This record gives sequence, C-alpha cells and structure tokens, in this order.
Amino acid sequence: MLDHVFTDAISALREAFEAALLERQAFEEHFQVDVLLGDVVWETSYGLPGEGLPPRVVAHITFDWPTWSQTAYRRWYIEEALEEHPAIEMEIVFRVQRLADQPDPALFEAVLPETSPPIGNERLERAGSTVEIGYLNGAGSTADFALELTYEGLYELAEETLADGASKLLDEHFSALGGWIASMLVRLGDVRVPFLPPDESDG
Repeated sequence: MLDHVFTDAISALREAFEAALLERQAFEEHFQVDVLLGDVVWETSYGLPGEGLPPRVVAHITFDWPTWSQTAYRRWYIEEALEEHPAIEMEIVFRVQRLADQPDPALFEAVLPETSPPIGNERLERAGSTVEIGYLNGAGSTADFALELTYEGLYELAEETLADGASKLLDEHFSALGGWIASMLVRLGDVRVPFLPPDESDG
C-alpha cells in the first residue's frame, strides 16, 4: 500500500480485526477518492465467524480522510510545523440482519453503550438506529428485517504517529477498537429474537 499515515491506520485496524478473529466480508471493501472534493474514503465490513451468508450481525466501518486533514498533514510534512492535527472521520454501523420480525430498537440499544472506549483522546458516540424492511421478488414473499446502529466520531492523529507510521500508538488505539467491535457483535447476536436461516445456496 501507499506510504501514508491514512493507510498505516487502515493496516493497524486490519491487524486488530485479525487478532479479534473477525471475518472480513467478501467484496465489501472499497477504497475511493472523491475527484471533486479530494476526500479519500475506505470502507470495509467484518462479522463473526460461522454466521452463514449473509451473517446475522456485521460491522460496516468507514474511514474518511478529508481534504483539510491532507492539507494539515502536507503542511506538517513540508514545513515540520503542526498547526492543526489531522484527523480521520470514523463511522461504525452495526447491522443486525436476517431478522424474522420487525425489531424493537430499544432491545438492541440496551446492550450497546452510548460511546466507544477511548480511541486516542476521543470516543465514538452512538448517533441513532434505523429499521429496514425488505421484500424478495415474487408474490407472497415474506419480509426480511434489519436494524442498524451507528457510531460516529474523529480519531485525531498524534505528531508521533505522523513522524513514524510504525508508531505503536496506532496499533494500541486500533487494537482496543477491534476488540470492542467484536464484543459488540457478540452482544447483538445474543439478543433473543427470531432470525431467518442463512441462504441455502451459501450455507
């Protein structure tokens, strides 16, 4: 990958997910650049092993490297003066799917905290929940329900991390995040609600 602090953060989180024994979802990883605004976005999805396809619970993670962060990083890189700390805008969406009945968000919100553990000097805050109702093609098809709970926040990069992409700070901060995400997926999967079976073609 490119030698850049943003890709260093991506690598640190991937290692944290592997250490937490989470399973990356095939074809769910994207690395995109907004050619108009200049933002760089990385998206990935991880679930618990052995859940079937689609998994009952999954975490969608989005890292956004906005143009103002790149400007601050470039200024520090060239002038070695850190006037503003670059930051990664983070979003984690916990998705519970294959639900047989319309879910009560309160049941799932009750097992999740209002904030994440500290990630550096910041925490992600729970932003809200969304219920989704889907129908397969064909007459008489049954509804398929899903619930999403979102956390949002910033990860501010320390100067030590900017100076050395191999800094242990990234590993320490994202290791805690990987373990927390795994724990939240287990909690959500343990909520006593009926689930539909996985797709037979993938099971």
